[in-house]
Amino acid sequence: MLHVLYLVGIAAFAASGVLAAYRANMDPFGGLVLAFAASISGGTLRDLILDRRPLYWTHDWVLLTLIICVGVGTIVYLRFWSLPRRSLLVVDAIGLSVVTVIGARAAIDAGVTPLAVLILAVLTGVAGEVIRDVLCGEFPPLLLREDVYAIAALAGACCYLGIYRLGAGATTAAAISAGVVFALRMGSVYLGLHLPRPHRLSGGRGGPGSG
Repeated sequence: MLHVLYLVGIAAFAASGVLAAYRANMDPFGGLVLAFAASISGGTLRDLILDRRPLYWTHDWVLLTLIICVGVGTIVYLRFWSLPRRSLLVVDAIGLSVVTVIGARAAIDAGVTPLAVLILAVLTGVAGEVIRDVLCGEFPPLLLREDVYAIAALAGACCYLGIYRLGAGATTAAAISAGVVFALRMGSVYLGLHLPRPHRLSGGRGGPGSG
């Protein structure tokens, strides 16, 4: 069940890579490159940190086939139809929610400390988006433009770790935690939710202490 959930997240990130390439006016090959970059970068970074060999995607033909099929399917769809304005953000949120909790699960299985679980889960979730946006020439990437992005991933990772420690099943923990991440991201997108921001500091003439 967890593998099926993971494939859903990979498919969502593959679609988000093509959508980002479409917005950046890239050709279909660029779309496929971004589909792979968005899909496997986070898991690759996680496996490199955990010193896992071989990398997970190098022996999973189902995953690679899925990325190609979703990428090509999205390219064909965009050739004939347009998508809603916020479709990239919604698809990206699906990928973020699923891949984050799968990253948490992989870190737990590796026997790392709870803090490392949280760090690896967040890195797994956000790395693909960062690389995708950099390749598209978008700076700062979405991670740095939206304050409820990495925070959403962190909340989901904390939720997964807590539920796992309470003895719940892996599928239940993953479903609840992914729902938390998705709800936070969609709340940020559609309701304008964000973290409290510090007041802008005044400087120069007219600022505090000027006389």
